[in-house]
Amino acid sequence: MSDPLSGMTNGGDGGGMPQELRVQILGQYVKDLSFENPGAPTNLANRPQIEMGVDLQSRRIDQDRYEVNLKLRITAKGDDRPIFLLELQYAGLFSIVNAPPEIAQQFLMIEAPHLLFPFARRVVADVTRDGGMPPLMIEPIDFAALYRARQSEGQQQPQATV
Repeated sequence: MSDPLSGMTNGGDGGGMPQELRVQILGQYVKDLSFENPGAPTNLANRPQIEMGVDLQSRRIDQDRYEVNLKLRITAKGDDRPIFLLELQYAGLFSIVNAPPEIAQQFLMIEAPHLLFPFARRVVADVTRDGGMPPLMIEPIDFAALYRARQSEGQQQPQATV
């Protein structure tokens, strides 16, 4: 069984040197972080209602390097009053070599945010804890479902048939 994202060699019928797909995480970082806590200290004991929005963006830096930006917007309300608002942009820099465009796009929009998510989740937990509340441990996100939804909405370019 061959997985195009596993780093196995591609196109090796003995006709030449096979090209190896290589993916590397070059770095990850908090690109932007905002935390507003208007409910403190009166609402710290209440259990808030949490709403979360997720957005993904990727951009090409140069020939083989890409930045993936995972954006989280979390609002908490209690008794119809805002308790806190947290906005996080957590990004990663990735190198992708010898990948067809459709494979690179899938990696950047599914696998890359999957790799970044645990670190973004920790930032969210730490910031909410430091804001005086129990740490907010957000549930895992299905980035493959988000990718498919974007494609069905026409926000991504359709894949070309080879």
